[in-house]
Amino acid sequence: MITTEQVTNKGQGTSRIPNKLVNEKSPYLLQHIYNPVQWYPWGEEAFQLAKKENKPIFLSIGYSTCHWCHVMAQECFEDEEVAEMLNQYFVSIKVDKEERPDIDTVYMAVCQATTGHGGWPLTILMTPDQKPFFAATFIPKNSRYGMIGLMDLLEEVRKDWEDNREDLIRTGNQIAQIMKREFEEKTNTGEPSKELIQLAVTQFEQSHDHDYGGFGNPPKFPTPHNLMFLLRYACLEADERALFMVENTLKNMYRGGIFDHIGYGFCRYSTDEKWLVPHFEKMLYDNAMLVIAYAEAYQYTKNPLYKTVAEQVLEYIRREMTDKEGGFYCAQDADSEGVEGKFYVYTPEEINSVLGNEDGSFFNTYFDISKEGNFDGSSIPNLIKTWEMKSDNEKIVRCCQKLYAYRQGRSKLHKDDKILTSWNSLMITAYATAAKVFKSEEYAAVAKRAVEFIRNRLMDEEGRLYVRYREEDKAFFGHLDDYAFFAMALLSVYEVTFEIDYLKLGVTIVDQMLDQFWDEKDSGFFLNAKDAEQLIYRPKEVYDGAIPSGNSVAAFVLQRLANLTANQKYQKYADQQLRFLAGQIKDYPSAFSFSLIALMQALYPSKEIVCLAHEHEDFQELTEYLSEHFEPNTVVLLKDKNNEEELLKIANHIKDYHVINEKTTYYVCENHSCMAPVNTLNSATKENH
Repeated sequence: MITTEQVTNKGQGTSRIPNKLVNEKSPYLLQHIYNPVQWYPWGEEAFQLAKKENKPIFLSIGYSTCHWCHVMAQECFEDEEVAEMLNQYFVSIKVDKEERPDIDTVYMAVCQATTGHGGWPLTILMTPDQKPFFAATFIPKNSRYGMIGLMDLLEEVRKDWEDNREDLIRTGNQIAQIMKREFEEKTNTGEPSKELIQLAVTQFEQSHDHDYGGFGNPPKFPTPHNLMFLLRYACLEADERALFMVENTLKNMYRGGIFDHIGYGFCRYSTDEKWLVPHFEKMLYDNAMLVIAYAEAYQYTKNPLYKTVAEQVLEYIRREMTDKEGGFYCAQDADSEGVEGKFYVYTPEEINSVLGNEDGSFFNTYFDISKEGNFDGSSIPNLIKTWEMKSDNEKIVRCCQKLYAYRQGRSKLHKDDKILTSWNSLMITAYATAAKVFKSEEYAAVAKRAVEFIRNRLMDEEGRLYVRYREEDKAFFGHLDDYAFFAMALLSVYEVTFEIDYLKLGVTIVDQMLDQFWDEKDSGFFLNAKDAEQLIYRPKEVYDGAIPSGNSVAAFVLQRLANLTANQKYQKYADQQLRFLAGQIKDYPSAFSFSLIALMQALYPSKEIVCLAHEHEDFQELTEYLSEHFEPNTVVLLKDKNNEEELLKIANHIKDYHVINEKTTYYVCENHSCMAPVNTLNSATKENH
């Protein structure tokens, strides 16, 4: 049953008769149920209709917090003239890219291959059997500035479909064959080497902005896995250049308006080199990966700023993005009341009216709120001109809290409240990382609760994962990202709690991932499962874009699990996967930074710590050590009387490890060399160094 809360003002159009999207759960699809366009969800009904009526398919892919999706909806899909053309001559399908990343991946690759660029909204015209013959992103209603308008495009396609149908079908078949050959049958393999790592660092150096951090020209994206890779390189190679790139970027991102200094959390990207003016939407995955980057940077450098930023992001997630059952929502919109960024900007007078003249004047100076403004006559709070940052200062915190309460009543942001397994897994990893580094039982509890959410709401009785949960409904069999990211999350939670159930479930998820997605012929993992709906080709995603690819995270998990368990099965798959990745990334490795993180686990010395707790939960020294030391290639097992039987089923190589002197005992191995057991971890690590 549709309620007014489920349908935002955006995308309603003039008609009040719902289309075929009416029974969907996606907030994005629900934004379009009252469009005059007769939208169908992706499914057999739409394809059978297109075949029966011999019509081409108009496919539109986007997501609910996408600014240009809103613009195209208002300009085109709410328009009666556009709707009449689409309804008469096409079958129109709407897809939420976050619910169906498989469909999005396939057709986004088509768009990028045929036009040289991609993005959302994604617009595809294709035959009734899903073969694309035209791809574009945003299209205005009418042609302007050299850009074809949707009305002109649809009229051209209508005529071509009537007069030259075989040519369009032939084009669609040719594109589908090329994409299958290029993106499904990836066979290049290579030898993992430190040369790939070093080449990537050089490429990052060449594109690094020494003034404001980040890489390349605007728009600037946070891409936190780039920073995670460079921090590992800085640590493992004692490289000051890499560390400078990390710290320069972390500090300047925080200074800029891309960070919400009032309500916390990071926006999607910056439109300028200073990180001042963001695209204002906030995504769960960005904030999850940034928490990891800031927490690890704190662990390595002990700069308290990084801890403060990580904690503030997690506070934002707790307040605004967490479901009552413990899952995490997807995103918050950039627009409020139809205006991008209106929710986030202020004038000096507005600040003074909320804080009073004294505190208001202090706040305006500190956060650069000026009469001239820095965004359409208003100001985005930022610290670009404030070199002495005092983010935890009591007065600043108090002022921000007042403004936060005021802002909540001033206007509203649309929130995409669906819960995705893959993105939730990234946030679980973030909370687990913060729990370990900051020794926080509260963060560990949040991570554990979110794992239970996935187990209860996004997994069936056979243990199969699903992509999305919303309003008591889970949907769509999980893809590679869901399995790889969840496995990484489970290992992260195990490494902070040492509760055996997380390690056991992690092993189970990895085994399912190998069974459902592994390419026995050419290595690597397919995006969709072997028994899932098969599209025009079965993609293998390797590029680490806004989030790491499933293939890179799968490699990371396999190598980590091999180091943890000493199980040759996982080492065999890890070796094959790393060779597969090495072949794919060799031309421009800096575009594959999470793959490089996976490679570093194999190419650099690893450390294995096995703690035999004399009494249950007697591992405080271990917890202190893991909090204090940034050692990305260290893995830890904890064995006690309660978990010994279950642990040995997973890691049988420690069966002969025993407590000595009736005290908690540590076995430490580094770079394939093991030391004698000791009763204090510090003595083991000192002796080894």
